[in-house]
Amino acid sequence: MLLAVFSLVLTSVLPMMQHSAAAQSDWAPPPTVYLPESGHSLDRLFLDLWRNSGGASTFGYPITPEIEQDNGHIIQYLQYARFEYWPEGDANGNTVLLGKIGEELRPFTVLRSASASTQHAPSAALIESSRQMKAWLPVSEKTIDTTRDDQVYIEETQHTISGGFLTFWYNTGDVAYLGNPLTEEYVIDGTTYQVFERGQLSWSKGGDIQLVPVGKVLAQKYGLDTEPMAQGNIPTYSEDLFIAPEPEPVQVARAGADGEIWVDVNLSTQYMTVYQGSSVLLETYVSTGRAGFDTPPGTFYVNTMLPEQDMEGVLGGEYYNVPAVPDVMYFTNVGHAIHGTYWHNNFGAVMSHGCVNMPMGAADYLYSIAYVGMRVEIHW
Repeated sequence: MLLAVFSLVLTSVLPMMQHSAAAQSDWAPPPTVYLPESGHSLDRLFLDLWRNSGGASTFGYPITPEIEQDNGHIIQYLQYARFEYWPEGDANGNTVLLGKIGEELRPFTVLRSASASTQHAPSAALIESSRQMKAWLPVSEKTIDTTRDDQVYIEETQHTISGGFLTFWYNTGDVAYLGNPLTEEYVIDGTTYQVFERGQLSWSKGGDIQLVPVGKVLAQKYGLDTEPMAQGNIPTYSEDLFIAPEPEPVQVARAGADGEIWVDVNLSTQYMTVYQGSSVLLETYVSTGRAGFDTPPGTFYVNTMLPEQDMEGVLGGEYYNVPAVPDVMYFTNVGHAIHGTYWHNNFGAVMSHGCVNMPMGAADYLYSIAYVGMRVEIHW
């Protein structure tokens, strides 16, 4: 239960706290950014996916605008990928996906009559085309060279991955990024290729393994407009746009005569204690980040306060959209906040995507006495 007694010193310093918070409360990261490298923009969920998964080094730059399809899906091509938004979600409930574009590279099979094939010697192009088509055929696990330790067989697609391609596949997240192989290795014009569910790798002698710009290949195949678009008033992308302004220096007067107001969060017990000096002002169970979305331990300081905020984005491949989150107090520059929680009542158990979920009443009280620069101690 919330403590009902407010000290006189809090009443006297509260206006100063609120003034400091107001100075920061109008900051928000941009929902859309412009990428001058390709002359296109990324918006909201696609921007979140791009930023949270490696950006240009992982997917390249966007090369088309968003495209709405007849089935209601929205897609956008990047140099090495296709982002897809499915309003209805896939079988696992995910709404933001990496398109399985590798299958769209499958070559057409051209049938030749037996008489025609015997009249002329096959050209080098035809030989390479046949080699490429053969690479798409499933292979048996018996084809694995058991003397090698750099080759694996993928039962799901009945193909192997070997050598440098295997190392690249492992180092970039294997199935989560490229997906499973759809072909064996094949050679065209001296370059070795292999197609995966979400991309294609290539290697030429003396060089490094490269991602083939499959998004560009398919955009050209489908005749999509990739011409740069006018920037308008969209901000040019920079990670600096997503870093909250530094909080104003904390004045001693904010702490009041009885000591500093600060927050202690125990991750082991899922319990929060709010102190003024050594006096306890509030105790409550909370819910912090579950596995894979862990709330970071350490010493932090509130850098932004918002009385209410719509929270939407993609973390770890999971889309979230929670409107009107109350009493938001950010304590990192990468999205961790203390806030009120109306969508569950399971406090005392890990539940969140990294934030500290509080009961509504407790959050309302904490927000009323909090200030930009308030210390937050998080520990096991």
